[in-house]
Amino acid sequence: MAKVGKKYQEAVKSFDRNAFHEPTEAFAIVKTNAKAKFDETVEVAIKLGIDTRHADQQIRGAIVLPNGTGKTRSVLVFAKGDKAKEAELAGADFVGAEDMIAKIEQGWFGFEVVVATPDMMGMVGKLGRVLGPKGLMPNPKTGTVTLDVARAIKEIKAGKIEYRAEKAGIIHAPIGKASFSTDQLLENYRVLAEVLVKAKPAAAKGQYIRSITVSSTMGPGVRINPAKAL
Repeated sequence: MAKVGKKYQEAVKSFDRNAFHEPTEAFAIVKTNAKAKFDETVEVAIKLGIDTRHADQQIRGAIVLPNGTGKTRSVLVFAKGDKAKEAELAGADFVGAEDMIAKIEQGWFGFEVVVATPDMMGMVGKLGRVLGPKGLMPNPKTGTVTLDVARAIKEIKAGKIEYRAEKAGIIHAPIGKASFSTDQLLENYRVLAEVLVKAKPAAAKGQYIRSITVSSTMGPGVRINPAKAL
C-alpha cells in the first residue's frame, strides 16, 4: 500500500469524502487542503455515461477558460512565409518547418502545444509516432490546425485547454491553481461542464454525468453532486 503524507491524512479527515458537495463548497475544500509549498494545479475528473468504442460517442474538443489555467504554455508553430511571421508576431515560442522537424526527430521536446497551418500537415504527419503518444499532434478539432495562427496562439496563451474522453469515458482537465479564488475556479469549471453537457451524444443512454471529482495536485478528491453539475 502506498504511503501517504501527514498533510494528506489530515486533509482526508477534514471532510466527508463519501458525501456529495455543491460546486462552491467543493472548491473551497480543495483550496483549504492545498498545502504544498508550490501553487497546486486544480483538476476536475468527470465520468460520462458514454461508450468511447463507438465513433458517435467520442468527445473531444478545446475551450478557453475565462480565468486561464494559471500557467502559460510554450507554443511551437509549423508554418512558412507570411504565416511564420504572423506566428512570431503573435508570440509563438518556436516557429519553423523542416528545421523543427529535424530537432524533434533528434529528441527535442521543449514545447507544450503544437500549432500547424494546413499546408504543413503532410510534413508534420511524419512526426505522428512521436507527437501522438504525447498528445501533441495538431488537430483541426482542437483548433491547432488552422490558417489563423495568431488567434490560435492568443487562445492558448490565454488559457485554452483540450479535453478528451478516455477509454472509460472519463475527462480529466486542469481548471486553475489553488491560488485562484473559489469564484474563479467555479467559473472555469462551469464553462467546461456546460460544454460537456451540450456535447452529449444522441446515442448516449441513461445518466450522462455519472460522477464529478475535483482535487489539487497533492490533495484528496472532493465529490460534486452530478445531479447539480452546473
